[in-house]
Amino acid sequence: MPHEGAHDEQGGAPFAPDLHDARHLWLKAGLLLVWVLVSFVACYFARDLQFPVGQWPLSYWIASQGAVLMFIAIVCVYCAAMSYFERQDRAAEDAADAPPHA
Repeated sequence: MPHEGAHDEQGGAPFAPDLHDARHLWLKAGLLLVWVLVSFVACYFARDLQFPVGQWPLSYWIASQGAVLMFIAIVCVYCAAMSYFERQDRAAEDAADAPPHA
């Protein structure tokens, strides 16, 4: 059973409100766009690339290996960006909590 106090602290929302600010939404939208381009657009047009790389055509390598590597890159970019956002938020909170200098 989930901890009920977590919902009360955030006004009944299952996620913290700061997860939905503009920079997070733009990051998610941008990475989703990259995912769509790699998954559908690149693989669709890769069928026209028929010159061989090793024993397989380039389209095979793009569809089977390139897409997986891009998904890993998307996850790494998301992790790095969220870490950066958290550091920015923590620094802003620390600056707001710090006593003013005389």
